[in-house]
Amino acid sequence: MSESLVRVGAHELAVQLDGPADGEPLLLIMGLGLQLIAWPQGLVDAFAAQGFRVIRYDHRDIGRSTPMDHLRTPPLVYAAFRHALRWPVPAPYTLAELADDAAGLLAALGHERAQVLGVSMGGMVAQHLAWRHPTRVRALHLWMTSSGARHLPLPAPKLRALMLRRPRTREQALAHYTQLYRALSGPAYPTPEAALRAKVEASAARAWRPQATLRQLLAIAHDGDRSRWLRALATRCAVPVSIVHGSADPMLPLPHGQHLARLLPQARFEVVEGWGHDLPEALFSRLSHGVARLSQGPWPHAA
Repeated sequence: MSESLVRVGAHELAVQLDGPADGEPLLLIMGLGLQLIAWPQGLVDAFAAQGFRVIRYDHRDIGRSTPMDHLRTPPLVYAAFRHALRWPVPAPYTLAELADDAAGLLAALGHERAQVLGVSMGGMVAQHLAWRHPTRVRALHLWMTSSGARHLPLPAPKLRALMLRRPRTREQALAHYTQLYRALSGPAYPTPEAALRAKVEASAARAWRPQATLRQLLAIAHDGDRSRWLRALATRCAVPVSIVHGSADPMLPLPHGQHLARLLPQARFEVVEGWGHDLPEALFSRLSHGVARLSQGPWPHAA
């Protein structure tokens, strides 16, 4: 379906709706620096086939949503220095504010509640959404995400090196992000090079906002460790929860998912062997069916 702009507070958020108009709302929250088109259409179609009204959107400052270039953005080196010393990291906006955007979007679309699915940084935003707006969440799905605890492992060294590179030209940027996406893939679910390149080119053609990615990084660093209030989430937002993590995730290694599962003992926890930090076509059926069956009975908890 076509995109639209939806007013949420002071911002306009780019939104795309798929699936039956009377289906149960499923709000998809994307990760760091990525637009709504980063949700593969095949996965969206799989959700729609399960009967969901699929809602995907661009965070403020990303894609075709309201840009935030007027905000002061501290240099990344300065922020990294403060983060290393465990000092507060200033951020132009916070993950909690992004969660407020998500709640406002549901209200603007006329939905009292929705199942909420967040990936990576989007999973962190989803945690805030469940804490700050518990009545908006009917079920919570957290994929390849983290509690933010400081003892958890860093991204793989190769990935950290790639993330620090700053390509100078458009062609260098396309090649760089293709390489970055390749590095995020797990060994069991590789994505063809041509598909990775097409994904990068489609994103660049729709909107190119690398400066917004930096602001989102600062929001993550500013947020810190959510462990304390995540332990209390079950009493504040008593809804079904699922956690799904890849055994080969190079961005947020498996201990991130295991720790989150220990903090949320009410959750169903699933480890996908050989999965990295992406959304490969081979997993569309498995992942979409997992969302649909969340409320259909217990899974073993395997933190």
